[in-house]
Amino acid sequence: MNPGRFITLEGGEGAGKSTQLRALAAALRAGGLEVVETREPGGSEGAEAIRAMLLTGGDDRWSPRAEALMFAAARADHIEKTIRPALARGAWVLSDRFLDSSRAYQGQGDLDDADILTLHALGSAGFLPDRTLFLQLPAEQAEARALIRDGTASDRIGGRDRDFHRAVAAAFVRFATTEPERIRTIDASGDAADVTGRLLAALADLLP
Repeated sequence: MNPGRFITLEGGEGAGKSTQLRALAAALRAGGLEVVETREPGGSEGAEAIRAMLLTGGDDRWSPRAEALMFAAARADHIEKTIRPALARGAWVLSDRFLDSSRAYQGQGDLDDADILTLHALGSAGFLPDRTLFLQLPAEQAEARALIRDGTASDRIGGRDRDFHRAVAAAFVRFATTEPERIRTIDASGDAADVTGRLLAALADLLP
């Protein structure tokens, strides 16, 4: 049996993660792999319940610390109930966001990167993807795409201001720079099929 692989797609608002995850899953299935598509927050019954609380209401509904703890709890359930069982049977798991999104989004302000990683160590024993694909777009393009996609802000985190989202994008760049073995930066501009091709190329060494 081929080993299961856990792949995460990361990036800021408007980078095209959800669209590319579906296209990548289809391409991998065409190659004979079992693929599980999932997301964060969410991906299991318990994590989806937490998602509903996290993404609705006003921006001040949860304090930064409470928000980070809820994300960590959702992730622990997601790993236990969905990700690990799929990997154990040899499936490839593709997740729209994972730990690096918590580092980029919740690691602003009251909490720093070390705090988020500590929560992950406690809640999920430090479990990491086999590879993370960071979809990168210039800020202006990402903002334009997000406006076309949503018209208005889609949730309480996505609706935060431009400075917040630019800080998030900068955080993803830092992670990719410091962890190049795990995180591969993918040019998310241009034709969608071309972007999917870049994602597949970045996974070529993991494919059976």
